Amino acid sequence: MEEGPGIAAFGALLRAHASLIRRLDDELVAEGGMSLGWYDVLLTLSRAPGRRLRMQELSDAVVLSRSRVSRIVDELERAGYVAREPCAADRRVVYASITREGRRALRRARTVNVRGIEDHFASVLDSNELETVRCALERVTAANCATERVAPAR
Repeated sequence: MEEGPGIAAFGALLRAHASLIRRLDDELVAEGGMSLGWYDVLLTLSRAPGRRLRMQELSDAVVLSRSRVSRIVDELERAGYVAREPCAADRRVVYASITREGRRALRRARTVNVRGIEDHFASVLDSNELETVRCALERVTAANCATERVAPAR
């Protein structure tokens, strides 16, 4: 059965995503001292108001590791990069906040991640292609997240 252009484009998107994520994760582990999942959680917390989020909000906001957020926060807490804080008004609510050491680790890893994005994604496309990809993917995101809160672009 012949696949249409939509199926072919979607397959190419998935393959590109998978290969880029693996490569960025490998580089972050080797040079940045953390996984891409850790980076995703720390970056999300660093951009949140007060640098903290309820655990459910954090799960909704991360891009790469939604199903593993609780485990990743456990790991980050053991590393000293995140602290859990109870909510004074509601004992059922727990906040995750990035620590000073977590912010330092994120700054070190950000250099590796930004360089990886430039080397393995941006440098492969020209400026017109990058703009086309951005616009197209933002349209797809908007169409599929119309009723959800969309996390800010990274």
